[in-house]
Amino acid sequence: MKHSPRPATACAAALVLLLAACAVGPDFQKPAPPDVAGYTAKPIPAMTASADAEGGQAQRFLRGATILADWWTLYHSKPLSDLVELALANNSDLKAARAALSVARENALAQRGAYYPSISAGFSASRQQQPGTLAPVPNNNAFQYDLFTPELTVSYAPDVFGLNRRTVESLEAQQQAVRFQMIAIYTTLTSNVVVTAIQAASVETQIEATRDIIARDTEALQILEYQAKKGYANGLDLAAQKSQLAEATATLPPLLKQMAQLQDLLAVLVGRFPSQAPPQTLALTDLQLPRELPLSLPSTIVEQRPDVLQAEANLHAASAQIGIAVANRLPNIQLSANAGSTALAIGQLFAPGTGLWTLAASLTAPIFDGGTLMHQERAARAGYEEAAQQYRSTVLGAFQNVADTLTALEQDAEALKAASASADAAKTTLDIAQRQVKDGYAGYLVLLNAEQAYQLARINLVQAQASRFADTAALFQALGGGWWNRTELVRDDHDK
Repeated sequence: MKHSPRPATACAAALVLLLAACAVGPDFQKPAPPDVAGYTAKPIPAMTASADAEGGQAQRFLRGATILADWWTLYHSKPLSDLVELALANNSDLKAARAALSVARENALAQRGAYYPSISAGFSASRQQQPGTLAPVPNNNAFQYDLFTPELTVSYAPDVFGLNRRTVESLEAQQQAVRFQMIAIYTTLTSNVVVTAIQAASVETQIEATRDIIARDTEALQILEYQAKKGYANGLDLAAQKSQLAEATATLPPLLKQMAQLQDLLAVLVGRFPSQAPPQTLALTDLQLPRELPLSLPSTIVEQRPDVLQAEANLHAASAQIGIAVANRLPNIQLSANAGSTALAIGQLFAPGTGLWTLAASLTAPIFDGGTLMHQERAARAGYEEAAQQYRSTVLGAFQNVADTLTALEQDAEALKAASASADAAKTTLDIAQRQVKDGYAGYLVLLNAEQAYQLARINLVQAQASRFADTAALFQALGGGWWNRTELVRDDHDK
């Protein structure tokens, strides 16, 4: 009785499938979240201090609360929201990052094609003259003839050791790294627009205050000059007032320069030339300070920060590179087949006796390469260690960023409270000095000192208000910016 070859064939097929399911090199393990309970060494209070001034409301931290995708709308300022949306639509860096993501995605998809056989078709036609003494001729003994040959070629490289799978894995991880880099540009852009607009509003207010102070100092100087002519004021008072006016005037050009630079920056952020800068319509008094601030849990920050996710994707790609290096040291199998027909006339193609076919299999394995592949594998393993340390550094930096911002918000509230009290006291002192000078109980030096103190207090108050608004935006960015709640960014996560 003749034995059937089917069991042997089945065993061979099972062995091929088993090998095909194997991919050499380490399987990537997602890093565990940091085992820490808080961001700062000392617990952050549940609420910040409050002050009786614009932007002086107390802010409450909500642990574990979600972050809105359009968190900037919490300032309740249409001009600010319009600037952000304009930047998201026109910023060149963001558009370039989206294009880079498309490049990475297409490269990953292109590599997936190696999973399948490669099929190609060809057709050749030639007219030949063969020497009668040397060359074989067709069976009709013609030494000059036409030859037509259509062929179909199939080639396939079984991914026995997972070289292609690791390559695809690496490219897809690189795609994710590029994606999170794009998201990082998105979160940075929104924060930069908000902070720049707030700074511009602050400087605009400081310019107005400085011009008001210059006007009052100029008026006071005119009065002193008149009194000096009449003999009611001495030269010391007059010189002091001139010095006061000069100091106030000197503070204006740097503010004007800063304002122009901020407007230029805003223009570029929204995708325009500096000469096309949008008009400054935002004022600090138009902003509402967000009263409730989300505070993500430390265990979730690594899932929200795009820079951390990018570092994780780089770590994944480095892990896959180890598998690629190992697979390159192992045998490679190549299968190929071609079939076609060759005839002396097109009408005879595919006629009986014109067919041709070839089946081939080849196996190549490195034997000696001077240590090249071994050192490439060692380099890949060192690259993984480098990526692992970079990931840890990025996580540490993220936690530092959040901790610094939380501390800044806490101290901003205290600074605004102190600046508000200082401005109130300086205004009271100035009012008293003005009455005393008017009634003849005090000289102009007293008034000048009171005006100088009030000037500094006003500027400090505006700066403290702007810092509080800006650091609130910085907290939203430090926690990830809420990109996971923005539809088009989440959709990219599933585009392969």
